[in-house]
Amino acid sequence: MRQPLPPAPLLLLLWLGTQGAKALRACGHPRMLNRMVGGQDAMDGEWPWQVSIQRNGSHFCGGSLITERWVLTAAHCFSNTSETSLYRVLLGARQLLQPGPHAVYAHVRRVESNPLYQGMASSADVALVELEAPVAFTNYILPVCVPDPSVVFEKDMNCWVTGWGSPSEQDRLPNPRILQKLAVPIIDTPKCNLLYSKDAESGFQPRTIQDDMLCAGFAEGKKDACKGDSGGPLVCLVDQSWVQAGVISWGEGCARRNRPGVYIRVTSHHNWIQGIIPELQFQSGREGGQQRDTQGQQRLGQNSAPCLAAHMVLLAFLMLPAFL
Repeated sequence: MRQPLPPAPLLLLLWLGTQGAKALRACGHPRMLNRMVGGQDAMDGEWPWQVSIQRNGSHFCGGSLITERWVLTAAHCFSNTSETSLYRVLLGARQLLQPGPHAVYAHVRRVESNPLYQGMASSADVALVELEAPVAFTNYILPVCVPDPSVVFEKDMNCWVTGWGSPSEQDRLPNPRILQKLAVPIIDTPKCNLLYSKDAESGFQPRTIQDDMLCAGFAEGKKDACKGDSGGPLVCLVDQSWVQAGVISWGEGCARRNRPGVYIRVTSHHNWIQGIIPELQFQSGREGGQQRDTQGQQRLGQNSAPCLAAHMVLLAFLMLPAFL
């Protein structure tokens, strides 16, 4: 005799548990794993969160997809946040000229610049761009993980910066304008301040690296982000997930000696991001495999959510006999 089906609420619980676990694992995991070590050109699908922010059809800033509807970028990219009709966002592209079949253009609904931003090279140079409609995730369009303040990016940690910016201060990225990638080490703030105090132009006060800034690059110069890369992501591999450490903000020139790139620390603006996107799941840091609070209790963050989802599914199966 056919057994009756579980009631609808139980089926819903099963579905939510499996879907929740899938959604939390979506960020920071490119599905195209043909990474080319030591190269300059990015591969198709290698950095699926990278976007091109365009004004009147021309690329002017980078950004990173953090949810199906939101892009993280730099506040200095937008002089007028109200004229959203001028902007569009290109996702899933490797090259800007003839982006190809995997690319999608999205219209912009609104731009939220951090209210603490006070101009070029100041703190809080971050903005959030809301897309007109949510984008579908594919092998070429996926979000990067956003860290909560428990994630620490140590000095000398090797991370990656990506963008379609100029290869030098004088040159424009040649056609077909293929996405570029560069491995850069994290530089601690005291050392970065020391570098920026060297060779200062006479009469000018050396720039100071603020608390919400992060330096990455090389003291000898030669490799760096440049014009057109602004707003793009600096990402690091943390617990097998790509996590965004910084937003490309400023630097004196490009790849100059003693002038490494300066990024805005994403963790410094956790509360502001959370206030605008309350549904965003943040990536937690780990200590010994689990992130714990001061009382030694496991923190309920993104890392533990898939386990909770699995327990929900198991509980649902244990409850099945009661409904049969």
